[in-house]
Amino acid sequence: MGQSYHALWVHLIWGTKYRQPLILPEWKFKLYDQLRDISKEKGYYLDFINGVEDHVHLLMGLKPTHTVANMAKNLKGISQTWVRKNDLSDEYFHWQDGYAAISVSPKQVQSVRRYIENQERHHRKITFEEEWNGLKKQAIIV
Repeated sequence: MGQSYHALWVHLIWGTKYRQPLILPEWKFKLYDQLRDISKEKGYYLDFINGVEDHVHLLMGLKPTHTVANMAKNLKGISQTWVRKNDLSDEYFHWQDGYAAISVSPKQVQSVRRYIENQERHHRKITFEEEWNGLKKQAIIV
């Protein structure tokens, strides 16, 4: 094979500190646009994003030169600073320390997009804790 080929996908999830409902409908799409801008600036491929007031889900395509840890660090750190700088939250805005990163088979990309797209409807039925427990059962968490 003369050229390199890669199909690396990851589903990233992280929340606000202490799961506070800080991401308000009035500015959540501005936050998503900011995460897209950060991704573009850093050379990341952000395929899809959505969430609710206390957490976000991102479907990312990775280049072999990217690490999940650096992507999460940059996306969380820069967006957190942006929220504070623009005074979007009445309370001190802070992302949780950690994040979840779940690998996605190329065959499952469309399914994960739909899952992320339906976050608002999904969380009318179940809590984040129930969602997280379900995701852990589906994946081998290391």
